Amino acid sequence: MGNVVLMHFTTVDYIIFALLLVASTGIGLFYAFSGGRQRTTQEFLMADRSMSCLPVSLSLLATFQSAVAILGAPSEVYTFGTQYWFLGCSYFLGLLIPAHVFIPILYRLRLSSAYEYLELRFNKTVRICGTVTFIFQMVIYMGVVLYAPALALNAVTGFDLWGAVLAMGLVCTLYTALGGLKAVIWTDVFQTVVMFAGQLAVIVVGASQAGGMAEVWRKAVNGSRISGLDLNPDPLERHTFWTLGVGGVFLMLALYGVNQAQVQRYLSSRTEREAVMSCYVVFPCQQIVLCLGCLMGLVMFARYGEDSPLDKGYVKTNDQMVLYFVMDVFKDLPGLAGLFVACLFSGALSTISSAFNSLATVTMEDLIKPHFPNMTEAKATLLSKGLALVYGLVCLAMAYLASIMGSVLQAAFSIFGMVGGPLLGLFCLGMFFPWANSTGAVVGLVAGLAMAFWIGIGSFVMRMSDSIPLNTTALPLFDNMTTAVMTTVNATTPKLRPSGVQALYSLSYMWYSAHNSTVVVVVGLLVSLLTGPMKEKDLTPGTVFPVLGTLLFFLPERYREKLCCVTPLSTPHESKDTTAQPYQMARKDGNGAALCKEDTVTEDKEMESDRAQTEEEDVEPRTPRPSCKLTGQTVEETVF
Repeated sequence: MGNVVLMHFTTVDYIIFALLLVASTGIGLFYAFSGGRQRTTQEFLMADRSMSCLPVSLSLLATFQSAVAILGAPSEVYTFGTQYWFLGCSYFLGLLIPAHVFIPILYRLRLSSAYEYLELRFNKTVRICGTVTFIFQMVIYMGVVLYAPALALNAVTGFDLWGAVLAMGLVCTLYTALGGLKAVIWTDVFQTVVMFAGQLAVIVVGASQAGGMAEVWRKAVNGSRISGLDLNPDPLERHTFWTLGVGGVFLMLALYGVNQAQVQRYLSSRTEREAVMSCYVVFPCQQIVLCLGCLMGLVMFARYGEDSPLDKGYVKTNDQMVLYFVMDVFKDLPGLAGLFVACLFSGALSTISSAFNSLATVTMEDLIKPHFPNMTEAKATLLSKGLALVYGLVCLAMAYLASIMGSVLQAAFSIFGMVGGPLLGLFCLGMFFPWANSTGAVVGLVAGLAMAFWIGIGSFVMRMSDSIPLNTTALPLFDNMTTAVMTTVNATTPKLRPSGVQALYSLSYMWYSAHNSTVVVVVGLLVSLLTGPMKEKDLTPGTVFPVLGTLLFFLPERYREKLCCVTPLSTPHESKDTTAQPYQMARKDGNGAALCKEDTVTEDKEMESDRAQTEEEDVEPRTPRPSCKLTGQTVEETVF
């Protein structure tokens, strides 16, 4: 084993990296001093609900394409082959279901926070539980996603570690706090272009140096890196068609269906149709990103074969190996290494800025506004900007904490994936099962989180204490936000099939979201049935999707109404009225029955507040509930 080899940047590389930071800051400053100048919470947090399909779709893509994924995917393909490519099979359902189930419900309710839905469907307690869980998830993760690529870059190039961390963190905080969601979305667009350019440059130059793509493919075939369709149904196998193609659907739903960072982008769209179209545009973009990552891995294998820089001791981890490969390919081409580093940190910036903005939104909408209903718009906007700034500083603090965590850093990465599944289960419980009540929702969420941490931490401890030599690998889940740094046994090492609890700990990480969300739904339904199921008259209109009525089409209508009676979704809002809030939170009964009312919005917020105070002095009238007939028209309007 040799010593770690450092490859240094040229002046041109530093200039290109600096241009990325300057351009990102410039976009934030532009939106801070143009248009409405971010003077309202709707403009700062929701981009005035005025965004078109293309920037929203590219922002959706960039948010879940982090530096960890850019480094991880090629490493995965280089080490284990192209089996990982079958993850692309999960993208179709993983984006189709959010487009036609989650978006119609959330968009028509005209929410700002995804967790407002939980109060409308259940009660305030469930909303707070969901919000706190999301904040915990993101705060732990955002510092790590900033620190990890900077650490890898420092190890390979000697690039100043804390200089990179501080530059990225401060620039990201600046443009997020000043420019709001519009700045975040448009910087995501710019950073997406940079990410594509950086990866393409590596593939084109690397393939050319290897003798062309035909030669790259020949070496990959000879080296057994082109994987066939593995239909092994064993859930303990890390990557098979079923773990990637089916388990990946649940991961996609956790991200593109209910994650606040993505939901916020849907809700910022001008119309529901554009929000739906953004999901369709993301589909081919995700396939391109996946193919680029796989091609980089194959080109890297064509260059090094089985004798990798990791085996030679030039680097210490697989993610560092990708950076070493890039620096090796571009050593005689000044500027291109800087382009890839800009690509790498564009992924980090897009993730972190989305985290800042979404955290500021849920903190304001879910934790602060309900306690200060008379807060003026000016104060609310200023406080939202302050929250974005505070979360930026928290991110830097978490990056410092990550630097002293050692091996616990891997567990911190895993936390994001652990929490995503239970949150998905909570939303599915509310949207698909009309008899689920608030007690079932809370108990189900707690059970799902307990199961998630039990399996996740148990797996981590088992792998850390395993006597078999382990190879630390940053597994490249397509999205940054569920990527878990895992330790995997070398593919050539024979291993016995675990049993009992050990088998549970050995469950493929791709099944985590499916398993944990199922626990939430099953426990939530059982508790709801035991404590008194929710009745149709207590449901808030438009919060339940009539999926059961559609699936049980063969039953007589009277039975379908009893089994899955739901309130139809409202008609789509195509208006550009950015202040519309159709539902106003009201009191809840003990089991989560939502007593909400139609909000006839005016532009004068003070008049609206006075009217609300007057209404509270009287007996609040119940909104007439729509009839619960699951007609073909109702289902058709809901789905399309």
